[in-house]
Amino acid sequence: MRYRLLGHSGCAVSELCLGTMTFGAETDEAGSHEQLDVFLEAGGTLVDTADVYSAGVSEEIIGRWLAARPREVTDRVVLATKGRFATEPGPNGNGLSARHLTRALDASLGRLGVDVVDLYQAHAYDANTPLEETLRTLDGFVQAGKIRYYGLSNFTGWQLTKAVLTARALGLREPVTLQPQYSLIVREIEWEIVPAALDAGLGLLPWSPLGGGWLSGKYRRDERPTGDTRLGDDPGRGMEAYDRRGSDRTWRVIDAVAEVAENRGISMPEVALAWVTNRPAVTSTILGARTTDQLRTNLKAAGLELSSEECAALDEASDLGAADYPYGELGIEQRSRNLAGG
Repeated sequence: MRYRLLGHSGCAVSELCLGTMTFGAETDEAGSHEQLDVFLEAGGTLVDTADVYSAGVSEEIIGRWLAARPREVTDRVVLATKGRFATEPGPNGNGLSARHLTRALDASLGRLGVDVVDLYQAHAYDANTPLEETLRTLDGFVQAGKIRYYGLSNFTGWQLTKAVLTARALGLREPVTLQPQYSLIVREIEWEIVPAALDAGLGLLPWSPLGGGWLSGKYRRDERPTGDTRLGDDPGRGMEAYDRRGSDRTWRVIDAVAEVAENRGISMPEVALAWVTNRPAVTSTILGARTTDQLRTNLKAAGLELSSEECAALDEASDLGAADYPYGELGIEQRSRNLAGG
């Protein structure tokens, strides 16, 4: 396991992060605790959760694990959680207002059984709350000793940049991370979000790096998913839905991942995870496993480097085919400058 700095902070974290959205839903408490044990034994340190994962149960499961393990084990954990979405009824039960975030963080600390979390993340943008209010609240949490750093999640490029520049203008602490969806299937963040993160010095914490299971090799082009898989349980599941995501491009990407995996003698998840983990600005890639066996497979991606030829093949297969303007070849050319003139 390699370690990287958490954005522009001085806090080091493992290059792979244990995501816990399955805890209390697809993974019971015993299985969740086993995943935490295996992750720490493999050298992992960053553990990510959120107040809405299983309606708070994920945080409670992690809290009981922290209480049951010796200090020399739990001290290695860099703990991250998130707040923003609805945790109580009524108009103030969600959002990034000072009222909701304060109540949400206090509730998360209680469920986790800790006095401070290392990274607290705004789970998504909130157009109804002034950004200044949100940033002052997050800065206040650091001053109060409730959190050590804060980050953003699911912000677009302009929202990220506005948050950073607003914090600077107000003399507040700046976010250190951004948690976006990112995989060989979902590369659109490379157009604006990745450049904005690089410019601000934010580290990326990609979620769904296996494209909701698509890049694990479990689905087939000519066979609708069945059985004990996410899409087998619910083929219409959100952005991962079989009919929504099963495009020609997706199958082309899957074929390319399978070819690299076969030639290397490794699994498809290892290939897909290694590609994401070594992309620009990425600090730690979030693993979301239903079972401990899946987690063990994913952990084999730690330290894995793909060759330039392998990366080129994957890049070509997953190319988004951007139109000429603004993200295609002619748009990029328009923004370029020849220092020699002409």
